[in-house]
Amino acid sequence: MTNDSKFPPVSIIIFGATGDLVWRKLVPALYNLYLDNQLPEKFSIFSMNRKTVTLDDWRSHMRIGIDQFSRRGKTESVQWEKFATHLFLSPPGDFDDSITYKNLANAVNEQDKTWNEKAIRIFYLSTPPTIVETIVENLGQAHLTDDRQRTRLVVEKPFGHDYASACALNQSLLETLDETQIYRIDHYLGKETVQNILAFRFANALFEPIWDRRYIDHIQITVAEQVGVEHRGGYYDQSGALRDMLQNHLLQILSLIAMEPPVAFNADEIRARKVDVLHAIRPIPADQLNHYAVRGQYNSGWLMGERVSSYRNEPDVDPNSSTETFAALKLFIDNWRWQDVPFYLRTGKRLPQKVSQAIIQFHPVPHQSFPISASVDWQPNRLEIDIQPDEGIALRFQAKEPGVILRLSSQEMHFRYAEAFQTAAPEAYETLLLDVIRGDATLFMRADQVESAWKVVAPVLDIWSSVSPSDFPNYSSGSWGPESAEMLIAQDGRSWLQPVSNGIEPRIGAI
Repeated sequence: MTNDSKFPPVSIIIFGATGDLVWRKLVPALYNLYLDNQLPEKFSIFSMNRKTVTLDDWRSHMRIGIDQFSRRGKTESVQWEKFATHLFLSPPGDFDDSITYKNLANAVNEQDKTWNEKAIRIFYLSTPPTIVETIVENLGQAHLTDDRQRTRLVVEKPFGHDYASACALNQSLLETLDETQIYRIDHYLGKETVQNILAFRFANALFEPIWDRRYIDHIQITVAEQVGVEHRGGYYDQSGALRDMLQNHLLQILSLIAMEPPVAFNADEIRARKVDVLHAIRPIPADQLNHYAVRGQYNSGWLMGERVSSYRNEPDVDPNSSTETFAALKLFIDNWRWQDVPFYLRTGKRLPQKVSQAIIQFHPVPHQSFPISASVDWQPNRLEIDIQPDEGIALRFQAKEPGVILRLSSQEMHFRYAEAFQTAAPEAYETLLLDVIRGDATLFMRADQVESAWKVVAPVLDIWSSVSPSDFPNYSSGSWGPESAEMLIAQDGRSWLQPVSNGIEPRIGAI
């Protein structure tokens, strides 16, 4: 196995390294990068924890996580033993204690001496957001962030709880770090199909000329989850669907779909074009909120043949909770390309499928010249971008059915990653971690992008927090959400296109 020697050495220091994210995602991703020869020959992964844990126990726990969650399946002993030699412990300690950071500095400095070369240092904060500022301040005081070229900080979402807290957190981080050192991570941007939106739009001459209000009727973005809150009840009850999913994941997808062509494919240019989109989103009028925003909370119901409980009966959830588990917005982008084209966004838990899709619905043809008998099943063209689980792109168009009678039917041209490339795509965290090592911030959020996204949803958060819903819970588990979500789009004479995975045509129907 020959690792990529083009990169200088790298030390990855994970705060909260015994946590679930590290076990399920981060270390399995690093292991796969190692097997793919994408890591430098000299690399180390340090565990930073409050609790005392032995190195053997931590390594064994990480191996179990890889065996369960790696896209490659179970580890092979020889490969694992080589990888495990790169896993280290920093002395445990409280994250607000300066001694903890002095010990960490000694550990990473000693590693540099062993390599006889200064390493890139990546501090990955897999911790509760409330402690982020404390960790960064202490890293700065211990002079662990002084080298701006070689030091990087990765911060998981949620980045703030609202607009004001996001601005305050940005200001706090920038007192210690330069913006170029901060990588605000959103794992959705590491998914292959999300990245492929840029390639699809700007590497092909076919669609960009019709990618505007003249040809597109509306756009729907759906991120649906079958699961409830599982073990995250305590966190989720303070967050909700709007903060947890829509403010970041769905607005990221919207930005990629709606952005202007970049002058160059570099981080600053692409991120600037995405920020332009967020700045152009029409403010949601507070006095007409019900025409633009809908919330819901799941009740008990049937899902995958099993009876599931209501949100208020989930562990660590307030039995009288008014937290939304479903959110839908109608947004407009006020610029020349998208003026008056509605973007419908929805996300929710305990929905019928786990699926993420963006559907671009084109206008009908300007004149229908075919007889009614030939076009009973006629539908406008649409483009479907499937983000998960069946990654691909499909185009719906009309074709004549074989036979002597003229009859049109809707057909599909589709591209599927699994069929086209015959290989497993890397997990999102593999892509994003490799970009951090390389210093490529293209897929990470800049400070102004985070703040602009919070500003979009701020009017909704303000009203929802001040007015308790009177109808919660208002949708059954296993349904597509509350009736009010259908009314949100039906008032414009449209319907949700219900996602169906595996390349099957999305169905038009009420929720």
